[in-house]
Amino acid sequence: AKDLRVRVIETIRGPMVITDLLVDCRDAMGANAVDTMCENVAPLIERITGGKVYLRIISNYATERLARAWTIVDKSAVGGEEVVDGIVDAYAFAAADPYRAVTHNKGILNGVIAVALATCNDHRAIEAGAHAYAARTGRYMPLSVWEKNEDGDLVGSIEVPMSVGIIGGATRAHPIARIALKILGGKSARELAEVMAAVGLAQNLAALRALVAEGIQRGHMELHARNIAIMAGATGHLIDVIAERMVKERRIKLERAKELLQEYLKRSN
Repeated sequence: AKDLRVRVIETIRGPMVITDLLVDCRDAMGANAVDTMCENVAPLIERITGGKVYLRIISNYATERLARAWTIVDKSAVGGEEVVDGIVDAYAFAAADPYRAVTHNKGILNGVIAVALATCNDHRAIEAGAHAYAARTGRYMPLSVWEKNEDGDLVGSIEVPMSVGIIGGATRAHPIARIALKILGGKSARELAEVMAAVGLAQNLAALRALVAEGIQRGHMELHARNIAIMAGATGHLIDVIAERMVKERRIKLERAKELLQEYLKRSN
């Protein structure tokens, strides 16, 4: 434990005294350690205050474990300055409208949660904390910020609470999680959190670019077509060939994928 913070809040049941125990969890997510500390400190608090301690549990609102990522993307890499302007406008829309901001942040979390699942971290805790952080000012806002610099290039940044670990629990026990961490090459929970923030920012950029440049529906249809081609038995380059043909024909069906696969296989024989 590094510090102790006391707050008094008003509730529908009257005033409550909240004691926050600030713990440096290092490379662990820390839930078990923090919960144990809270259990052990509770009797002391009761003796000092003469009150009753009911909840002795970690908060998943990890505002002391913020992860940040930042990038500059050359305008030519996203399709020109017009696309940059469109992405900045899309961010402005999300910043002004919580209906859009929720979907904006959901896209970010698509990337973050994928890494959390691969490394066996608590994705529900991460997501709950992220949404709370997005609403910290009293208004639900985007977790990322997109701007255009003086060169016309795109500048993106993200800040999000990230309570993750690389030791303890399933993160070390599950073989797939160990492999995922090895592939990532991260040496600390901090590095893993930064990777997750960066993935979230990259995912957000990809979604916004698709929305602005070509429309998200086309991207979804192409992915669906690829999945149908794989279901039909296509492998290698034929997956993309068949998917592209179905999208062009606007006939994304399993039977059509099978027909096209047989057609291409006959040509190759």
